[in-house]
Amino acid sequence: MRVIFLGPQGVGKGTQAGLLGAELGIPALSTGDMLRAEVKAGTPLGQEADAIMKRGDLVPDSIMLGMIKNRIAQSDAQKGFILDGFPRTGGQAEGLDAMLADVGRPLSVAVLFTAPRAILLERLTGRRTCPKDGAVYNIVTNPPKVGNKCDNDGTELVQRADDTPEAINNRLDLYEQQTAPLADYYRAKDLLREVDGTQSIDAVQVALKSAFKAGATA
Repeated sequence: MRVIFLGPQGVGKGTQAGLLGAELGIPALSTGDMLRAEVKAGTPLGQEADAIMKRGDLVPDSIMLGMIKNRIAQSDAQKGFILDGFPRTGGQAEGLDAMLADVGRPLSVAVLFTAPRAILLERLTGRRTCPKDGAVYNIVTNPPKVGNKCDNDGTELVQRADDTPEAINNRLDLYEQQTAPLADYYRAKDLLREVDGTQSIDAVQVALKSAFKAGATA
């Protein structure tokens, strides 16, 4: 099972990737996490990416694709993987397809999670993070058990500076311009399956499994 998750910020991709990955025994991969791991490990790709980021430039697609190739070659990804947050552009999608074809592991399915902008804004402005352990909550959909404190260590939760309505709208506009067109790209390949991200976490899990049965291949 080789899967990519598409959809705007706040639609629940990360939550579902973690749940599905645990159930299937395959890793849920975030390009941000991969990038940090490569930099921390001091790999050649990590060193190159670190130098680029320190200059304030964007890490090129070629390096990101190299990191993904290295990551899916690891033992825990041999049964498959879920890629969350990549690709984001048409060029990245084409590059990913070429790289996966080169290693003989083409995509099984692309899942598009959908939700109206009003719901995404509500979710994203309600997001709170524990500055100590990184745990993420939402005052609307997944509130902490006690007040505004982390369930794990009691640390006061904070709101990210980029979770203001203005910043969120800018990110959603960018998604519509750059990433939303990928739905047509994968639909043309008969790989796209859509899931309503406004449902409860459990209901989305059920819909996700149905989407796989309808469209996933070995």
